[in-house]
Amino acid sequence: MSDRPDWDVDGRDWPNRAASRFVTVGDLRWHVQVSGEGPVILMLHGAGAATHSWRDLTPLLTDRFTVVAPDLPGQGFTAMPPDHGLSLWAMARRTTALIEALDVRPSIVIAHSAGAAIALRMSLDGRFGDAPIIAVNGALQPFAGAVAPLFRGLAMGLFVNPLAVHLFASAARDRNRVARLIRGTGSVIDDRGIALYARLLRKPGHVAGTLGMMANWDISDMLRSLPQLQADLTLVVGSRDQAVPPSVAEDVRASLPQARIVALPGLGHLAHEERPDRAAAIIADVAAAHGLCRE
Repeated sequence: MSDRPDWDVDGRDWPNRAASRFVTVGDLRWHVQVSGEGPVILMLHGAGAATHSWRDLTPLLTDRFTVVAPDLPGQGFTAMPPDHGLSLWAMARRTTALIEALDVRPSIVIAHSAGAAIALRMSLDGRFGDAPIIAVNGALQPFAGAVAPLFRGLAMGLFVNPLAVHLFASAARDRNRVARLIRGTGSVIDDRGIALYARLLRKPGHVAGTLGMMANWDISDMLRSLPQLQADLTLVVGSRDQAVPPSVAEDVRASLPQARIVALPGLGHLAHEERPDRAAAIIADVAAAHGLCRE
């Protein structure tokens, strides 16, 4: 059995499968979904997820937008980078190369959790002009103070230890454990969503990609550069988020006063999966404000 998710097996009934394609850019083979017609929305999922995170949101958008949603390097059906380059900078650089290879220019970016940091890094580097960014429960806070090396060191230790990775993946065979993990984020999602997360977390390769991302996660430079951001930023905050404290959005706005906060009462870290209609409405509002709505 492969350590990586197998498209012919694990992807046999993957959400929005008809939109999927595999694209090799440089030394990396990507899984990306492209669907719809109109201004381009780039969607970047969070750590530990894949394109399935947008499974119910994408169909709500494709009548007005072209939706481009990749699996990030090392996660889902996108290969692990040969150099194991999973830092924020490396992720942003590789994602830029992907959208250039696809010959698309995002008009809006919606990104969840750690994906929001990648989107902001790309925007600060001028990768999609002033396209507005919607950060859903953005993981925009570094590990706290003196314990930062400890957390990164723990993630790195697990990442380089094949036994630990396999043990984590083996534990995910218990669907109830995966359900508890999801509930621990403050979100309640449907059974299909839990099953899809479990399908990925049972694969050591996907777990290694997630841990590798955490081990290399240093966003301090990006946060220092935030006042230079030219793009409009909307911070969507689930009031019940147990993974990223809602106070993080207030901290971001302290350094970027023009940022807008949109609260979603009663929703957790996976707010866009719990209420995709609410996420679609926020996207429509941002699109209208930037003259991107089609008649």
